[in-house]
Amino acid sequence: MALLDRFRHFVQSDTPLANYVTALDIGTEFVKVLVCEIVDDKAVVLGVGRQRQRLGDMQSGAVTDIAGVIENCERALERAYQVAGIAPEQVVMGIAGELVKGATTTVHYERAKPDTKIDLTELKNIVHKVQWKAFDQVRQQLAWETGHSEIDVKLVNAAIVDVRIDGYRVTNPVGFQGKDVTIGIFNAFAPLVHLTALQAIPEELDLDLLSIAAEPYAVARCLGIEDQSEFSAIFIDVGGGTTDIAVVSNGGVVGTKMFAIGGRTFTKRLASTLNMSFDKAEEIKLAYTSNLLDRDSTKRVKEAMAADAEVWLSGVALTLSEFGNLDLLPGRILMCGGGSELPEISRALNDAKWYKSLPFAKKPSVNFIQPKDIPNVVDHTDTLKDPQDVTPMGLANLALDLAGPEELLPSILRRAVKAMAT
Repeated sequence: MALLDRFRHFVQSDTPLANYVTALDIGTEFVKVLVCEIVDDKAVVLGVGRQRQRLGDMQSGAVTDIAGVIENCERALERAYQVAGIAPEQVVMGIAGELVKGATTTVHYERAKPDTKIDLTELKNIVHKVQWKAFDQVRQQLAWETGHSEIDVKLVNAAIVDVRIDGYRVTNPVGFQGKDVTIGIFNAFAPLVHLTALQAIPEELDLDLLSIAAEPYAVARCLGIEDQSEFSAIFIDVGGGTTDIAVVSNGGVVGTKMFAIGGRTFTKRLASTLNMSFDKAEEIKLAYTSNLLDRDSTKRVKEAMAADAEVWLSGVALTLSEFGNLDLLPGRILMCGGGSELPEISRALNDAKWYKSLPFAKKPSVNFIQPKDIPNVVDHTDTLKDPQDVTPMGLANLALDLAGPEELLPSILRRAVKAMAT
């Protein structure tokens, strides 16, 4: 029997399922599920479910055993449904992995008749032309970076992050006059094999897939930055298999990049150094993170972690150096993800030397994003308390745009992307 059917007895016949959505974060270490109700522009979390992945299910954020991941998703969904008392059909999924890349392309469109007001027909034409140009530029670049052919690189999600008319920022260009229309569009791409593996999961679980979103983009949006034109920050999400980085400048997502070092890398090092199983090393790592080990054990674990922390920091520096289109990198780093709680991570970032080879105006500050910092996601379960919960909450935040009435510009962009796909 399908998973949803097993929980129909939780759902009252008059419950409008259109107001409910599931956020599904398929991480290398854990599957995380949030069941949410959309209430007054807020995602209210009614149920939470988690299931640990086996070592062979995921590698570096990519699915390696579809059947195993589906089984883990089923268990996490079951727990969340039981707590929430409802089984939503709509789901928003996150995608991560070393080969998932995103970039914002800014395109200038010169209007032939600047004295006339922009109407809906002209706006549709502008967005279509801009998205085609942005799509071609980014796909060629990412195909070259990943070593895949352009045919094998597929668009994951697209979003308009900035619109300006003659340098003046607007949210809806209709009715404005002007000559130069500048639109920044974020496009995230992934290899076809990675994307199709994820698409198979909701299909097998009888879920209605609203969207697959690049997880670093979801994290970068979770603080409501689209309403703050002066907001700039570097978001670093340290997961089990990858570290995901998103750079936000002046309220817009500049780009997202990932590299394949996460919490499992440190666990494997510990298992090798202390000559023990992976599971036992994970237990010790978590105890070390919570400061529960004695002095001698703490010293041994700290020494074992030091080399990998340096390699991880080199990955961060190399990734940030690829944002060469920025004159200055933001001076604020915001951390999340289960791996970010490892003391070596924040200790490495607070080192006084690594940032000097990068275009920072000064030493960047380092802080953690907590679930309470996410304004549009309200936790009624009182179980979302750690930085590892931020990513699924970011997906729930994106669901607000997808499940509710669609705004004009996103609607036009969605139609443009759909036309390109056909």
